[in-house]
Amino acid sequence: MKDSYTQIVNSTLGKKVAGALGLPQPVELRRYEPGQDLLKDQKVLLIGDDASDNLAETLLGWGLEVRRHPEAHTRYGAIIVDFTSAAQPSDLQRPALAVGSALRSLGSSGRVLVLGRDSTSGDTPELVATQAGVVGFMRSLAHEMRKGATCNLLSIAPGTATHSDAVTGPLRFFLSSRSAYVSGQPLTVGSGHAETPSDADHPVEGKVAVVTGAARGIGEAIVRRLSDDGAKILLVDVPGAGEALTKVANSVGGRALQLDITDPKAGQRIAEAAQQHYGRLDIVVHNAGITRDKTLANMDESKWGSVLAVNLASQLAMNRQLLDSGVLGSTPHVVSLASTSGIAGNRGQTNYAASKAGIIGMVSAMAQEFQKAGGTINAVAPGFIETDMTKAMPTVTREVARRLNSLQQGGRPEDVAQAVGFLVSDAAGCINGQTLRVCGQSMVGA
Repeated sequence: MKDSYTQIVNSTLGKKVAGALGLPQPVELRRYEPGQDLLKDQKVLLIGDDASDNLAETLLGWGLEVRRHPEAHTRYGAIIVDFTSAAQPSDLQRPALAVGSALRSLGSSGRVLVLGRDSTSGDTPELVATQAGVVGFMRSLAHEMRKGATCNLLSIAPGTATHSDAVTGPLRFFLSSRSAYVSGQPLTVGSGHAETPSDADHPVEGKVAVVTGAARGIGEAIVRRLSDDGAKILLVDVPGAGEALTKVANSVGGRALQLDITDPKAGQRIAEAAQQHYGRLDIVVHNAGITRDKTLANMDESKWGSVLAVNLASQLAMNRQLLDSGVLGSTPHVVSLASTSGIAGNRGQTNYAASKAGIIGMVSAMAQEFQKAGGTINAVAPGFIETDMTKAMPTVTREVARRLNSLQQGGRPEDVAQAVGFLVSDAAGCINGQTLRVCGQSMVGA
């Protein structure tokens, strides 16, 4: 759906009028295109101690120009600040203020990436408090970003080098235009096996994926993203969407499976279809979902039960069946679609919010099982995304919702698909049991 306001305020006259009236001035975000440079501006400011030297070498290997201290009259495409060695509150001051001194030099669609240290049970209260402070610093700084810039955090497990594959895959995602609508978000880099793809434009080359709810909307965007990124696709949707499903499947050279995912044997049928057509299954994307909105006082059994059955219970059952089926590859990656409604709640959506919060709990609870299987399970929580559902909203409500985030605009289905594409790649092999919000740092929720 077109955001006419954003287009207007990016015209010469529109900028002048919006500036004079103090109106929001969202910019056109730089989104991913194959073959584009990692950053719009190639200079990167890396703030940290000598331990950051190895990370600097990695950045240089990506063709970036690395600076270790702020320089006058320099435009940066990204600022990376390393707080991993911060153990006392006083350790935050110097690097934080160094970032501040360079912020005005950050270019449009720039990136600020904060590196922190994940806490363990043996850490001192001082260290835990300091690293919690890093999270607060990142979230607040993200609200100060301008010109389409974003700010995110990688919290790194002790003993994991900042230049290892475990870190560089997520780091590259956050620096790239694939994360255009992700801001103010922390991800923890834990244990597991991560591998940086040899071809950044095809990070899931040769993988086999299944996507539910694949006939339209965000599901269709995920299918097209994974296909463009190199995967073979098994597309699943209800029989009523059969014509649209077949059309999308044919356009990407995939296979269509008409299936009600609340069928008690849905997971087994998916496993059988994947085995028949492709011989295995590497990627599972649980996108299918429904809404049946009513205030709780007006909620009936069918509206409550159907939402929980489709959005949550079916995923739990399918995950169990797929784990038991033997069809999963050596590094299976599962991503479920949650929602910011599952984090912050939403009036008239007690059933939907319960189901989406349940997904967040599910991926956390099943992380260990998928790690034992050699893989991961995570969730993506979209915020305000421009879809047919948001198109039907009243105009004023829609405009307000668009501006209630740091980027002052709605996201696109492609933004959700890019986050899914990252989490199902081997580059994210050390990210497990987590939920990544794709919401432009919406003011609704954490």
